[in-house]
Amino acid sequence: MLLALDTSSPQVAVALADGDDVVADLRSEQTMKHGEQLAPLIARVLDEAGASRTDLTAVAVGAGPGPFTGLRVGLVTARTLGLVLGIPVHGVCSLDVLAAEAVATDAVSTAFLVATDARRKEVYWATYDATGRRTSGPAVDRPGEIETEHPVVGEGAHLYPMTFPSATGPVRPSAGWLARVVARGLAEVVAPEPLYLRRPDAMAPHPPKAVS
Repeated sequence: MLLALDTSSPQVAVALADGDDVVADLRSEQTMKHGEQLAPLIARVLDEAGASRTDLTAVAVGAGPGPFTGLRVGLVTARTLGLVLGIPVHGVCSLDVLAAEAVATDAVSTAFLVATDARRKEVYWATYDATGRRTSGPAVDRPGEIETEHPVVGEGAHLYPMTFPSATGPVRPSAGWLARVVARGLAEVVAPEPLYLRRPDAMAPHPPKAVS
């Protein structure tokens, strides 16, 4: 069984799949507090499916892009489970998961853009063709720098409707679709390493400048 988890958005998402059949799919009701919510959600998903950790054969994890702290929680948890259980861990760009869901659910039929909230009045984004193949990105920019009339999937379209007037499809990454992406080979599988795209908000202070 494949455990899928994504912490790249303000909500924690966890799912369990048997082959490409998603048997349990949960999302946190609270936003943020990823470290407090991930382990209980994993336990709930396993309980709903009547499974245990020893039934897991692989872990899939959203690699972002996303905020430093939340993304780290998911990736560290996924790698730890993989190490303890001796099973593979598959990373997937979280924007690719949104794109795959948008195509599979017929939310898009032409080239489109995925944009998610990067805070600081910026968005994480990537462009895709009509089949869901990524054609550029991921990157981080201000919305005005990537203004488009093409359909836009993701939370960015709802946060900046004047810039992205053609909002469609899913808003935040789904762990159920992450599982399907890996099981069906719908996107590139990468190492479970974080796609931060910029330095974390919390930085060590620089040494004081010399005063002449």
